[in-house]
Amino acid sequence: MKEKTMKALVKTAKGPGLVELQEVPVPRIGDNEVLIEVKAAGICGTDLHIYHDEFPYWPPVILGHEFAGTIAAVGKNVRGWKPGDRVVGEPHTLACGRCWLCRTGNRQLCPEKRSPGWGIDGCFAPYMRFPEPELLHRLPDNLTLEEATLVEPMANVVTDVLERGRVEAGDMVAVIGPGPIGLLAAMAAKAAGAAMVMLVGTDADESLRLPVARKIRSIDYVLNVQKENVVAFGLDVSGGRGVDVVVEASGSASGIALGIELLRKLGRFTAIGLTGKGEIAFPYDPAMFKALTFIFNLSTSFTSWETAIRLLSSGKIETAPLITHRGSLDRWPELFSALEEKKGIKGVFLP
Repeated sequence: MKEKTMKALVKTAKGPGLVELQEVPVPRIGDNEVLIEVKAAGICGTDLHIYHDEFPYWPPVILGHEFAGTIAAVGKNVRGWKPGDRVVGEPHTLACGRCWLCRTGNRQLCPEKRSPGWGIDGCFAPYMRFPEPELLHRLPDNLTLEEATLVEPMANVVTDVLERGRVEAGDMVAVIGPGPIGLLAAMAAKAAGAAMVMLVGTDADESLRLPVARKIRSIDYVLNVQKENVVAFGLDVSGGRGVDVVVEASGSASGIALGIELLRKLGRFTAIGLTGKGEIAFPYDPAMFKALTFIFNLSTSFTSWETAIRLLSSGKIETAPLITHRGSLDRWPELFSALEEKKGIKGVFLP
């Protein structure tokens, strides 16, 4: 019997570029696994980093980890799931389960973890094998599968901003970087009860990202740091004290320095953006003199996923403005380029 095949976007080898749309076998599943028919797959900054050889990966590997789909088949030992169930999944597959991180509920940081899209085959394909059904989450009927591609980035925001950054009712929050994570962070902060949310970008964001942000109801102020005195504005709206929380989503040294300036004494700085560099200049003494709490973040907690799903399905997070590009897998060069050049916010493949 001839093996069934499918088109998938594959990182073929180590090095910059080296991504191809290839004909590959449809995955076969084991007794404890599920086969997911991918209905929509979001393009993450991580996928672009892998394209440029700037993130760990094990080629050849099918890219993509932000998926939403339906279960196509289940292994004979799988319980609680059936074909047709609408799902998203945590990308923390193949964690060892033995190390102190796994044993303390932090499998997302396990050094042996191999996630879809870089450690094992991912979702930029019509079908994907998912080896650990316990990491799946059901989707409510009022959340479309395209919108559900935002669950994974939303879970990052919940982990980094709400759980670890501890945004509280009445807080004044500044978000630096108006990409998809920054926009989601701004809306999540307001949903958590922030009294004021300001979002900061640059001239490079004026063609698309800042205009989109200005239309989002829950973002109070949208500022361009190259045209406005953001620090003076932050002091003014906070009564001269400074903001309570900064969410740094740009990954730039200048954005980090701006966040230190914006914060009040005893303020909280929660970092989401990666700099892509081993070292950067950092205003150490100014941060010390303010006795700031600086929180580094990576990946998502288990608890953040259900909260992310509830937030997205509640209508408190505006998803429509975020997904700016859609297309089939054969349009991957176009979608990758649009996102890299900041001509798009979020791109979604519809395999």
